[in-house]
Amino acid sequence: MKFEKANRLKNVEEYYFSTKLKEVRSLISEGKPIINLGIGSPDLQPPQEVIEAISKASLNPNNHGYQSYQGIPELRESISKFYEKHYNVRLDKDHEILPLMGSKEGILHISMAFLNKGDQVLIPNPGYPTYTSVTKLVEAEPIFYNLTEENNWLPYCNVLEKMDLSKVKIMWVNYPHMPTGTNPTDELFEKLISFAKKHQILLVNDNPYSFILNDNPKSILAFKGAKEIAIELNSLSKTFNMAGWRVGMVLGNEEHLKSILQVKSNMDSGMYFGIQKGAIAALNLPIEWLKSINDIYAKRREIVWEICDVLQCSYDKNSSGLFVWAKIPEGRSSNEFTDKLLYDNDVFVAPGTVFGENGEGYIRFSICIAEEKIQEVLTRVS
Repeated sequence: MKFEKANRLKNVEEYYFSTKLKEVRSLISEGKPIINLGIGSPDLQPPQEVIEAISKASLNPNNHGYQSYQGIPELRESISKFYEKHYNVRLDKDHEILPLMGSKEGILHISMAFLNKGDQVLIPNPGYPTYTSVTKLVEAEPIFYNLTEENNWLPYCNVLEKMDLSKVKIMWVNYPHMPTGTNPTDELFEKLISFAKKHQILLVNDNPYSFILNDNPKSILAFKGAKEIAIELNSLSKTFNMAGWRVGMVLGNEEHLKSILQVKSNMDSGMYFGIQKGAIAALNLPIEWLKSINDIYAKRREIVWEICDVLQCSYDKNSSGLFVWAKIPEGRSSNEFTDKLLYDNDVFVAPGTVFGENGEGYIRFSICIAEEKIQEVLTRVS
């Protein structure tokens, strides 16, 4: 018996990478030697200290029950110290930190906590597709604001000021930016905080990439007045190679977090104790570990730049994160370009259009794959 799906799903497509990877798997099953440069899932191991911490905690028979929705105090304290050390942000561990099972979970929780049907949400174009899909799932309206290469993929604040913002409740920002890798400036965060205060818009910065190939990590919460109007999502997935562990956090003032907790506590349970202990171990690692990981990523990225040169694509060497965002030759479409690579060279990369209309004319390479595999891609396209 077939049941009609809910109206909220009628304007939401299955996630691109969910459907495209079915096609890729089908080609692999036919014997095609596909190399996947499309997905940003770190292939490197988490730190040994993290593995040991979860292993030790898992051996204790008392550690397998339900956990607090707000995480153990030691985890919140470690997050607080990490933010003070690396971002110069002081956070009250008991009131301004809410651990999450991955920051992607937080996108839904925040949206459910603050959006009503018909509210509007400012979403970057190009940007992370989940901002749009979650906005539609809660029956709010996505309003896209343009990011372009000409403005270094930063918002046009003067254009935002001229928009009808009367129904806008949330603005999503994501710096360092995915997919382009653009880093934030102090001026950008200062302008966004001022804009959000003026128009009473909840400003949410999604910040999982700030330590990847970036010597100057920033948090929006470090800027004056931010806690009044802004919250920040962060994650251990990219920084510590723990994507499958699902360890994230949302940070901000107590009242905002109380509203998010109302949603979270009704939708899931607390994070497994052993994973929390592993997260604590990661957060307390010396900066040298992060530098060693970035040395690996830097070598991989240099080969991807060579691939781009062969393909006559341009790119920004000042970008950060786990991707290389590249502009393809004029007159080609992103989907055409990536499909040609897939079927002619057995290489999968993401078309820029996955991330919005302004992604047309661009493609995205992941560096979450072994150096020798990236070298093989270079050989294939040369």
